[in-house]
Amino acid sequence: MRLPHVLTTAALCLSVALTASAQSVPEVKLPPSPPGQAAIQVGGTWVKTENGGQRYDGGKWIVVDYSRPLLRGRKNIFGTGADYGKVVNDGAPVWRAGANATTTLTTQAPLMVAGKRLEPGVYNVFVDLKPGTWTLILSTQPRQPKYDPKDKVNLYGTYNYDPKFDVARVAMSVEERADAMRQEHPVEQFTIAFLTVSPQMLMLRMEWEKTVATAPIELAK
Repeated sequence: MRLPHVLTTAALCLSVALTASAQSVPEVKLPPSPPGQAAIQVGGTWVKTENGGQRYDGGKWIVVDYSRPLLRGRKNIFGTGADYGKVVNDGAPVWRAGANATTTLTTQAPLMVAGKRLEPGVYNVFVDLKPGTWTLILSTQPRQPKYDPKDKVNLYGTYNYDPKFDVARVAMSVEERADAMRQEHPVEQFTIAFLTVSPQMLMLRMEWEKTVATAPIELAK
């Protein structure tokens, strides 16, 4: 085989290999703060099915829809002292508990939050951030379906937030995780979840970096 032919063949093989390598990297299309959802189903009962399995019957959903910002190398995301919360609040008086559009809690069951009864419906979720003292806020302020900077009344994220629409406020238990695991491996992506305490009591949990905050929510009778 002549040398030029060998070189051409080798170059072709290399080109094919590089193309295959490039094609092996999958394309990922996500917004900077991907959407997330926390959900729990309550009030139902487990019943046996004809084939010997189980089915949860009569349950009602409680769902939080939010956007999940990432640290991406940032440190001390909530800040300290007089600057506490300023980065995530982005100039607003309260935090949207996530990013982008307003975080919402949808419930099919009536709830009790700090002694206030909340009927089934959709509520906005905010957090008033203070060092070591967070307050969960639920609100009924109307929301914008899409951000409109000309709209100075309805919510988008925390834009136009008006406390007169607050229907419940409850103190959150805040823990700054100082253990070695959290110091070396902080929670990268903001996360909301439900914890079951009893058949009538839930905890709404928020966690990011080294901070964990929880708020009690009861099922109303």
